[in-house]
Amino acid sequence: MKKKLIIAIWVIFAGFFIGLPLYIVAVGNNFMGLFGGMPSLAQLENPETDLSSTLYYANGEEMGKYFRTNRSKVDFDHLSDELKTTLVVSEDHRYYNHSGLDFIAYMRVLKGLLTFSPAGGGSTITQQLAKKLYATRSSEMEGPIARLGRIPRLIISKTKEWIIAVKLEKTFTKKEILALYLNTVDFGSNTYGIKSAAKTFFGKEPSELNYQESATLIGLLQGVTRFSPVLNYDNSIRKRNEVLTKLGRAGVLTPEELDSLKQLPIDLSNYKVENQNTGLATYFREVIKRDLIKFCKERNIDLFEAGLKIYTTIDKDLQQYAENAMAWWMDSLQTTFLEEWGDKNPWVDEDGREIPGFIEMVMKRTDRYRKLKRKYGENSDSIDIILNTPRPMRVFSWEGEIDTVMSPMDSLRYYKKFLQAGFMAMDPHTGHIKAWVGGINHKYFKYDHVRQGKNQPGSTFKPIVYATAIENGYYPCYEVVDERRTYQTGGDPPTWSPENANRKFTGEKLTLRQGLARSKNSVTAYIMSLIGPENVVKKARSLGIESDLAPVLALALGVSDVSVYELVGAYSAFANKGTYTKPFYITRIEDKNGEIIQNFVPQQKQALSEEDAYLMLYMLRGTVEEEGGTARSLDYRWHLTDGNNEIGAKTGTTQNYSDGWFMGVTKDLVAGVWVGGDDRAIHFPNIRHGQGSYMALPIWAKFMTDVYADDSLGYERGPFERPRKPLSVTLDCSKYGLQPADSLLQKKLDSLRVDLDEDDIM
Repeated sequence: MKKKLIIAIWVIFAGFFIGLPLYIVAVGNNFMGLFGGMPSLAQLENPETDLSSTLYYANGEEMGKYFRTNRSKVDFDHLSDELKTTLVVSEDHRYYNHSGLDFIAYMRVLKGLLTFSPAGGGSTITQQLAKKLYATRSSEMEGPIARLGRIPRLIISKTKEWIIAVKLEKTFTKKEILALYLNTVDFGSNTYGIKSAAKTFFGKEPSELNYQESATLIGLLQGVTRFSPVLNYDNSIRKRNEVLTKLGRAGVLTPEELDSLKQLPIDLSNYKVENQNTGLATYFREVIKRDLIKFCKERNIDLFEAGLKIYTTIDKDLQQYAENAMAWWMDSLQTTFLEEWGDKNPWVDEDGREIPGFIEMVMKRTDRYRKLKRKYGENSDSIDIILNTPRPMRVFSWEGEIDTVMSPMDSLRYYKKFLQAGFMAMDPHTGHIKAWVGGINHKYFKYDHVRQGKNQPGSTFKPIVYATAIENGYYPCYEVVDERRTYQTGGDPPTWSPENANRKFTGEKLTLRQGLARSKNSVTAYIMSLIGPENVVKKARSLGIESDLAPVLALALGVSDVSVYELVGAYSAFANKGTYTKPFYITRIEDKNGEIIQNFVPQQKQALSEEDAYLMLYMLRGTVEEEGGTARSLDYRWHLTDGNNEIGAKTGTTQNYSDGWFMGVTKDLVAGVWVGGDDRAIHFPNIRHGQGSYMALPIWAKFMTDVYADDSLGYERGPFERPRKPLSVTLDCSKYGLQPADSLLQKKLDSLRVDLDEDDIM
């Protein structure tokens, strides 16, 4: 009997001290493929975690993120001492005294199993990190033995975690492991990693977390739903206090401090789940995402997991002022719009009659309708029933979101009555886009009206016509009679007789500057007939207009659709001495380690001479300075010309008042605004409120007023920079004509005007 006992002891001894190491070696090397894969040495030394790619404002502040899992990396030194202490005391209080495996904790677990009184888990922080980093319990890591059942699977996965934990301890310092762990774990509310969690729940950086906040977040590691302070507040309070109690037992908190902290509520006043519908520059973030996806695809990078750092040109303060200005005016304009239409619907034909079946027609263009048609068939009654059945929903309003009951058809009818808008501002000298507001609310209206949306520019296209004329020898003092003319088009219809906005002609002679200032269609159309549509299209191309432009006389009045993005870029050439700089919004992109992947530089070309560009600024100033100028309110109402400030501007209004535009140029900023309906059939019923000077100008004016009032931004009032060389033409129209010394330009004029009589020139 004694001999058998001794043999049994030796067998157990040999099994433990020989068999266990052999088993561990077999698992670590996936002997005969029985145990499943293990991470390679390279993977252990460079653990990969899915990291959010982050956008930054021009000042380096975070703008937003792109992610599948909202995770950002933070270094150990940027964790608060309170957070680090709370984690170690709560999760692994012998963390600094073991090498990845806590055998004392294992004994406690074993004792609990033998006595049927579980005493908690024995996994160390390092083991938990191994489990999360390398997915030890995923099917990809399993071998044939693990597939035999739950117990074999658990034993093998635990063994792998032990092995990986030991290797991690050899590869990284304790500080690095702690930071890596906090960067990896899930805290719920679509947050992964401590940086995202601290910002989402408390609006703080990890370095700012105190004990009660740290205890709340560490408590979430035991169950992101069960102990969520948002979803289960009472459970969260209880778990937080349990963690605080551990801090008290460890002597970190005095009894008085512990009692005090336990009485505190969990402050969720700064709780905000990050998504692309919250914060500033929501439309911009969505637009730039498309460019970033293309950029990453060309380089085999996953934007949503690579942890890229994207530095943009957007100025946070200017963006805020732009969004404030749009919200301020569009709220008021919407009220005016609805009051003018009263009980009538605003979708009307050219004769002002409501378009029958308009909403039904629009609904058929929606994704919702197409999905229903695929499911039920073209003419199924089920589609009508679903689209006309009321259901609870939350809708947008300028007073805030409204919980209501509507059918999808009524919802579409409700939303189609909202006016939309787009705004962009840029530095004309660098090409940096400083502010981008693509619409009135990104959560409810996804369509971007800065670059994605294109609309007829109306009279805001006229400066391109005049720029072409000036380049070809015409000058601001050249006179044209404001009268009705009929032009041969060579097409269908064969003639074109443009009307002025008020359908009146004065018969007076107007200089080109006066014609542009008062936005006289008669003057612009006549100039277009002299210089030719093809030349205007060519000039538009040199100024960055890439949209399709019809080379017809009516192009002078802005009949071809363009974007706010294109027009702002074109006008910027006037303020940049004739050099067109393509608007851009990314300065550089770095990888997760801060290594530069690519720097972005301005794309420039000379579109006008320095003199011609300045003459265009002088022309545009006329809308503010000339009698009858369409932007005179910038002076007498908004006082934006105070302090010797020079402003170039142009309003634009399209047929039936479908589009209202305003373009504004200062020495340091160029910005453009478009306002209109989602459909050209949706517009104001008359010109009183349906013109660019009413619909769009106030947004620009409010924006610039706020910019000038903020001295910290550095945008000062002042005149445009004069050309280095003296002008070859006079701007004093009382002297009228060219300076005598400029015989070359006179010859140019003579060659262009062989079809005009002497009175037309002089």
